[in-house]
Amino acid sequence: MSTSLVHVNHSSEEPPFAITQAQAILRQMVLDSVPSIHSKRNYTKALDDLFAFCASRPLSRALLMEYRTTMDHLSPSTINVRLSAIRKLVGEARRNGMIGLEEAANLSDVPNVRQKGTRLGNWLTREQAKELLAVPDRSTLKGKRDYVIIALLVGCALRRQELASLNIEAIQLREGRWVIIDLRGKGGRIRTVAVPIWVKQGIDVWMAAARIEKGRLLCPLSKSGKIVGDELGDWAIWSVVEQSSKQIGIEHFGAHDLRRTCAKLCRKNAGDLEQIKFLLGHSSIQTTERYLGSQQEIAIAVNDNLGL
Repeated sequence: MSTSLVHVNHSSEEPPFAITQAQAILRQMVLDSVPSIHSKRNYTKALDDLFAFCASRPLSRALLMEYRTTMDHLSPSTINVRLSAIRKLVGEARRNGMIGLEEAANLSDVPNVRQKGTRLGNWLTREQAKELLAVPDRSTLKGKRDYVIIALLVGCALRRQELASLNIEAIQLREGRWVIIDLRGKGGRIRTVAVPIWVKQGIDVWMAAARIEKGRLLCPLSKSGKIVGDELGDWAIWSVVEQSSKQIGIEHFGAHDLRRTCAKLCRKNAGDLEQIKFLLGHSSIQTTERYLGSQQEIAIAVNDNLGL
């Protein structure tokens, strides 16, 4: 690889330090190969951290193993995503003739970190979910919008990006009930999501107050409560959930935890596992089982009644 340095500008897509021309080219190839904006963000962080760690040292398996140890404070899933980005980098280098097949195989042979047990994540009880829905001040325009954000996350199990990109036109009547049609989720999978009546009522109130009839359902607001754009970013959605959850005394709670809450409440209400799979847009029942922690009940655990 070339070692001539390319000084890049401080932007959201470029590292704020000097990298080699080869690194810059490979970095862009990797980012261009992943369609998801979340993957781009994660891969960008992984590659920039790797380049900063390597400095002028040539890439080797020993160096990558050393780099992996610097991530011990991260969760296994985060570490494995970053290792995946590095493998993709190595693959692009091989396909473009920058390294040989044997060297590529050697560099790719850095094992993932094993995650022991099942990570349950966070979720709310039914009472906590009701408390959270009561947090937004629905007498204000912002409160009406924030209520819709929370309602669609906990009532329809949407992902943050799915909600940010949701168009009003996608909310339609089917078989006598409101649904979100042709929702494109993770892995490009398409699904239709039923919208509970109480969620639709919140949407109607927001749309009437905001005077919007088409395009994106959610939009950004100024501090004075005026609409200032056409599309609300997914990180703004994350912020609404985080700030609202703090008001009911729950820290470190994110938008995806509301998706998990919806699934958990469906299951506790005797919801069919396969129907929950369809709601979540999972590729298999096994994924849904792991997501729900179906094999581990902690509210009424099997070891609560040991008689000891």
